[in-house]
This record gives sequence, C-alpha cells and structure tokens, in this order.
Amino acid sequence: MRILVAGAGPAGLYFAYLARRAHPDWQVRIVEQNPPEATFGFGVVFSERALEFLRGDDPETYDLITPAMELWTDLTVVHRGTPVVIDGIGFSAIGRLAFLQLMRQRLASTGIVAEYGRALKEEGELQGYDLVVAADGANSFVRRTRDFGTTVTPLSNKFAWFGTRKSFRTLTQTFVENEHGAFNAHHYRHAPDMSTFVFECDAATWERAGFARMGEEETLRHAERVFADTLEGETLVSNKSIWRSFPNVRNRRWHAGNTVLIGDALRTAHFSIGSGTRLAMEDAIALARVLSEYENEVPKALAGFEAARRPIVETLVAAADASGNWYERFPEHMKLEPRAFAWSYIQRSGRIDPERLRRTSPGFVNG
Repeated sequence: MRILVAGAGPAGLYFAYLARRAHPDWQVRIVEQNPPEATFGFGVVFSERALEFLRGDDPETYDLITPAMELWTDLTVVHRGTPVVIDGIGFSAIGRLAFLQLMRQRLASTGIVAEYGRALKEEGELQGYDLVVAADGANSFVRRTRDFGTTVTPLSNKFAWFGTRKSFRTLTQTFVENEHGAFNAHHYRHAPDMSTFVFECDAATWERAGFARMGEEETLRHAERVFADTLEGETLVSNKSIWRSFPNVRNRRWHAGNTVLIGDALRTAHFSIGSGTRLAMEDAIALARVLSEYENEVPKALAGFEAARRPIVETLVAAADASGNWYERFPEHMKLEPRAFAWSYIQRSGRIDPERLRRTSPGFVNG
C-alpha cells in the first residue's frame, strides 16, 4: 500500500508508526506544514489512567513516554479564594513538544522520517496513493478537498494558552471575578519546571476588559494581574498565545473515497476533559487495526473503522460537549458557594454521578 499521512501531530505520527510497524513493506509518507520544533500551547493532559490503553499492544511506546509524565491523583477547584480538593480524580501531563519528540523517536524506529515544512496546497498532491489519512488538525486542508459534511461551530468563550514556571501540585481550576467580569484559569504542571496556564473568560468579560485592543504581551500582563494570587509572583510565558474560541468540529462522514479523517480533523473534544490526544491516538490504533484486517480493501477498511469507532467517539464527544457547555456558563455557576460549585464542576460532563463520585472521591464526598 502507498499511504499519505497529512499532519505530524499525535494522530498522524502514531498512525504512521503503527502502519509501518505492522507492515514494513507499506510505503508510508508523512508530511507536516510546520517546522519540527514548532508547537502551539504547552502541556498535553490525559485523564484517568493516561497511556494505559497502550500498555498491552505497544509496551515500548508506553515505557518510553510514561516516565516523562507528571502525575497526580487529586483535582483542586478554587472559588472565592477557597480551594476544594476532589480526591481520586487522577491526571497526568507532558509538554506537547516533548511528547511529539518522543513520538518521532518511535516513528524513526520504523525507518520513516516525517517531512517538515511541507504544506499541502493543491488537491493534486493527494493523488497517487491507495490511502490518504487526514491528520492535519481542526483546520484540515485535506478535509476541505472532499465532502465530509463538515460543520465547525465556535463556542463563545475566549481563551489564550500560556505557560508559567510556577509548579502546581495538582490540576487546578481557579475562578475569580473583578470589575470586568468572571475569569477561569486551567493550570497544571506538565514538567518539573513548567506548567500550562489556560486563561479563559466569557465573551462579555472579554469585551469589557478591552482584550480586542490588546496585543499578545499586553494580554499576558493583564492575565498576570487577574491571577496574581494564583501565580504568587511568578510570570507567564507566551507561545503564540493569541485569543481563540474553541471550534467544535463535526463530520457527518468520516471517509470519502480513499481519504479518511482522524484526530482533530475528524472531531474536536473540548480541552476541559483532557481527552483530545487520547482520542487521536485511539483513532490511529483503530485505523491501523482495520487496515491490517482488510489489507488492500481500503473501502471496507474505512467502513469498518467508522463502524467500530463512531459509538465510542460519540459518547466521549457528548461528554466533552456537556463540559464545554458548562464552561460557557461558568459565571452563572460562580453564584454557588465553593463546595456546591465544586459539585457542579465535577459532574459537568455527565460521566461522574454521585455514586461513582462516592467511590472515587470519598474524602470530597464525606467532607
């Protein structure tokens, strides 16, 4: 088989690695528009058991990445200056660039070298392959060359992705108010000396604070002032930290002809549930598996990929949508007292009911 993989993020890198590992005779080409050391954002966070889903079939990748991850077992919600600890809600994180570097190591072990700084611009560049895998993100070029029934619906909240040298003990959600309105920071360490710090507010607060007239540096300084108590004198670090609205990408069809979507090109899951990278890697696993099962029968393989994967993805996406919708209204939820607010927060996705919470977080429930 001749395969073109567009995009060298987690989905593209892992799929290319799995495909070549299983079939050394396959010709797998992977292209990425950005330079190899360029990445946006800071940390990649995984919920619950992190990379456990890799342990059985790919222990080498599991053993390579897991030691580089920061781990914790509690979640902290700070509201009105009061921290509420929710025990038993485990997460892990790693720097996005460090993660991609490790994934490139795995790819190199199969003899594939990704082509960086290579942007696909013409539909003709997708010709001549048995399979084209669109792993080129939420703004996928490949997706625009086919009719997948795509919709992109931006949420109304605004967010900017920063980093900080301050190390946080747990993944923490800090909510504050000032004269402009309500703000939230998602912050967690992704390396021993670096944390991710996502600065978020609703659209009305964004307008009142005047962010539309601020540049990146001025926005950063404003965020430092809003969360001065949280940062405790530490500064924020920028990396193309522009304001964004989260895009909900959905596709009625997952494949068209010999082209298939995976990762964020297929669907996005709101960053508040920490499942985007895992979903991307599980897409890669499922696609590689069906291609091995239906070798040289690409249409059957792609239909099998969607049939097996869609119910799982739709369940997780529903949870991500519920979580994203909770954040869209977080200023309203902030009227609650700190503990009631934490209850609302932890049940926002519909995946954790009170009975499950009693089992996983006895300290929080009994408190």
